[in-house]
Formats: sequence, structure tokens, C-alpha cells
Amino acid sequence: MKLVATEIAPFLTELFNRSMSAGQFPSTFKEAFITPVMKKPGLDAVNVQSYRPISNLSVVSKVLERIFARQLRQYLQSFDLLPSLQSRFRPHNSTETAILRVLSDLLEAVDKGDVAALALLDLSAAFDTVDHDILCRRLELTFGLNGPVLFWFQSYLRGRSQYIRRGMQRSSSVQLVCGFLRAQCWVPFCSSCTLLILSQ
Repeated sequence: MKLVATEIAPFLTELFNRSMSAGQFPSTFKEAFITPVMKKPGLDAVNVQSYRPISNLSVVSKVLERIFARQLRQYLQSFDLLPSLQSRFRPHNSTETAILRVLSDLLEAVDKGDVAALALLDLSAAFDTVDHDILCRRLELTFGLNGPVLFWFQSYLRGRSQYIRRGMQRSSSVQLVCGFLRAQCWVPFCSSCTLLILSQ
């Protein structure tokens, strides 16, 4: 695609603009194939839990997703809708800044003579269980998304399918009713939305 970027850019621009203005995500971009990859060497190759599922989507789909994600992040930041304590997927924030904030709060409490305790919650496979309807409703009510933007997001989530591919073999397609396809470029957007919802 890089070799023909100049030639295809006008067509992709038209496709992307129409997609977003109409609030429709192209249905041909909604199927992913999952490649199972061993989590680490030495695990039992027969055990399904030894593998990490890697979703593969078309390059054009990922470009469209990135454009939409960037515009949505800009909207959330410009209206100060992101939670102040969210560190992931924000400029100048990281896991380190989150740890520093927690450590600072604990030390400040101890310095004041208060009792300090830290409770951690790890939601197993949280992204796999996100309900699409609840997510869209929260985006509408809490973050003010409506019209083509909300329709586009709903269209993106609905009608998705995936199948597993290993070598020349592939499974039958399965419809997704919750969770997200784990495209690398889409993860920041999904994670941001999910973190927003969990933090409210």
C-alpha cells in the first residue's frame, strides 16, 4: 500500500469521508481471522489456554479505525471528558504516571497519620465481555455522542465475525455479540472507551 499510496489516497479519503458522514462502517471490513500464537515457549501445545489470539483485520479497515479513534480522542480531550485519573492512552501519561499517583496518595495519607490501604481489581478478559449496547448507551448519555458519530460506532460493533486460521486450515465464522476484535491499532480506542466506562 505504501508503494501506491499516492494513487489510492483520493479513493480512500472519499471512502472514509462517506463512511463517517453516513454513520456506516463498511461491512466488508468486519471479519477478522484469528491467529493463535503461543504465549511463551514450553507451554502445552494441546491446551487452548497456552495460546494468545491475535486478530488480523484488513489494512484499510485499520486506517479507518485509527482516523475515527483520533477524532474521538480529540473530542473527548477538547471537552475535558476523560477522567482525570485515566493514565492509559493519553499524551504524557503512562503506567508510570499512574503508579506515581497511587504512591503519592499513599505516602500523603501516611504522612497525615491516616491508615492507607490499596485494593487492586483485575477483571479477567474484561474486553471480551463488553456489552455493545451498554457501551453505545454510555457513549451517548455520558459523552454526548449522537447522530452519524454514534451510528458509525454502532455500525462498527454490529455484524462482526471472526474465524481461526492456522496454516491452510480455517474454522467456520462466528458472530461477535460482545467484546472487541483485538486489532492492534484499535486496542487504544477500545481500551480508552472501556476505561472511561469502568471509571464512571
